[in-house]
Amino acid sequence: MAAMWTAGTVEQLRTERSAMKGSVAFVPTMGALHRGHLALVHAARQAADHIIVSIFVNPAQFAPDEDYESYPRQIEADLAACREAAVDGVFCPPVEQMYPPNIPECTINVPSMAHVLEGEIRPTHFAGVCRVVAKLLNMVRPDVAVFGQKDYQQLKIIEAMVADLAMPVRIVGMPTCREEDGLAMSSRNAYLDTPQRQHARGLYKALLEAKRLVEEDGETDPEAVETAMEQVMMAHHVEPQYAVIRHPHTLAELDCIEPALTGGVVALIAGHLGETRLIDNMLLAEAG
Repeated sequence: MAAMWTAGTVEQLRTERSAMKGSVAFVPTMGALHRGHLALVHAARQAADHIIVSIFVNPAQFAPDEDYESYPRQIEADLAACREAAVDGVFCPPVEQMYPPNIPECTINVPSMAHVLEGEIRPTHFAGVCRVVAKLLNMVRPDVAVFGQKDYQQLKIIEAMVADLAMPVRIVGMPTCREEDGLAMSSRNAYLDTPQRQHARGLYKALLEAKRLVEEDGETDPEAVETAMEQVMMAHHVEPQYAVIRHPHTLAELDCIEPALTGGVVALIAGHLGETRLIDNMLLAEAG
């Protein structure tokens, strides 16, 4: 097996990519790789002949008051993990490679889904996500790109962007990887102290309560399920930002939970533990 290459410039990436024979799967990341990221790499291995991973903390998706500067960065450990996972190549560019100075900015977005939930709280976030993902897809030219469902709204927006712009890539969404107690794996979990880490289980428990209400009790009132999720979060000292039931494809609000009509529903939650903000989601009553 050939040694893993690394590329720090777009030119180097394109040279390495052009030399690849066969299909290519792409896993974009912001680094601080954990088992969830490596599960995406494993899925990429099943989907194509070669794997390219990107490691880039994207400033365009952070607001000025967010954690761009403090976001975990561990490039040597990340590269070692990629080698262990038999990744073919890693693209780890500096900011000026992704956003060259003196070039006017281009805006890409999916307004119908980008201004609710995460987009309401972080108004510039998804424009930054769409811009960097579109650039990376143009640079890497993969056949398949793999994303985690943990960032569910992001996944749906990327799927919509790729479909509407007729980008020649297949988007694959992979289930959320969780710790033994159910907490969704996230690079931001490293911010939690020991008591907060214990309280963080409340997010998963809130989703399980929604699952029970919808799938076992047959609850059809979204507001009742949303209230129950908030109560579970607060009981675990998680300060809710939102706890909602939405259409699984459009993220539209629902007047009534009718999984047979919508192909299931999705529960999405966000909350604070101290200064740390966590998100999670769960698909409920999916069509068999």
